[in-house]
Amino acid sequence: MKTYHDTVEWMFQQLPMFQRIGKQAFKKDLTNTLKLAKHLDHPENKFRSIHVAGTNGKGSVSHMLASVFQSAGYKTGLYTSPHLKDFRERIRINGKLISQKAVIQFIEENQEFLEGNKLSFFEMTVGMAFDYFAEQKVDIAIIETGMGGRLDSTNIITPELAVITNIGLDHTAFLGNSLAEIAGEKAGIIKEKTPVVIGEKHNETESVFRKTAENLSSGIFFAEDYKFPKYYTDLKGDYQKKNLKTLLTSISILKDNGWKVSEEAITNGLSNVKLHTGLQGRWDVIGEKPRVICDTAHNAEGLKLVMKQLQKEKFQQLHFVLGVVNDKDLTKILPLFPQQASYYFAKPEVPRGLDAKTLKDEAFKFDLEGHVFESVYLAFLAAKEAALDEDIIFVGGSNFTVAEVI
Repeated sequence: MKTYHDTVEWMFQQLPMFQRIGKQAFKKDLTNTLKLAKHLDHPENKFRSIHVAGTNGKGSVSHMLASVFQSAGYKTGLYTSPHLKDFRERIRINGKLISQKAVIQFIEENQEFLEGNKLSFFEMTVGMAFDYFAEQKVDIAIIETGMGGRLDSTNIITPELAVITNIGLDHTAFLGNSLAEIAGEKAGIIKEKTPVVIGEKHNETESVFRKTAENLSSGIFFAEDYKFPKYYTDLKGDYQKKNLKTLLTSISILKDNGWKVSEEAITNGLSNVKLHTGLQGRWDVIGEKPRVICDTAHNAEGLKLVMKQLQKEKFQQLHFVLGVVNDKDLTKILPLFPQQASYYFAKPEVPRGLDAKTLKDEAFKFDLEGHVFESVYLAFLAAKEAALDEDIIFVGGSNFTVAEVI
């Protein structure tokens, strides 16, 4: 591996990666991750961590936690997925991306093992992150699950706190067809005698979480049961209110367990999440006249909240640059989009991207009308050309669609 580009291409192309190819990349156990951890001399045991899972909101909560801990003076690791532009966005310390040199070095030093054991893209990335955090001696690392929890490669850590933001019907092919089944998978991150914060209460999932916590002698805390003063965060959108409450409940429990986080650190951390962590794609306003909003929400629960937020905006006409991946249940998400809008359909530049003509035909069944474009970028240019200053252009449907515009 001579260059960073070559290294990342090797990781993307040679090994299965769920974000690109979908279901066939999904591993049903932690065998490979545990093998890699042993090979790396168990870096997961060399730093303290917080584990965050959930259908929606886990990325925002992870970034909020990282920002608050940075503000409190802790050397803070942050592992998230997927990335938008650069692979290194997944692994940061105090907001700074892992160096290209560190990525190249990890792959070069471990390539024989990685190839010999046929590790997936996600498994090797988790190993790289944990190895880097251990080597850099972080005080705390915020670890976001990739998908699910129980069988997620990140689930070899024993954290200070587990956080489960919410449960929705996403990735049902892997995690189960009911909220209770999916909750069971997410509850897999709860560890023995380790507190867990649950962001939202649901009749179908509450008993699953309570039973798991009880079996493991772990304290369970539902964010909805707590009241906090108002805090400001630079993450926009009403839907961040629940994430904020989940964050504040988590910080409260961590403080009770000896972590020193001042009121000033909370205020400063929440006000500067984007600055401290580089978070993009959550109600991201990237232009005015016309107003351009990007959001990576891609399942029914997330899109419901985003569409509700969009209706609160002032605009003359709505323009949607829309691209999705091919394993989405379009009958669940397309009815959420407004009929009185112009649509610009495109296929995201990944193997899993859904053909734009197929998306247009499916959208037409729900009275959503527009045109097909050869790329997301061309769709965006067409929307900008058609939009008036008083209009809104919304870019979304997938992380990949947003990545091609940001």
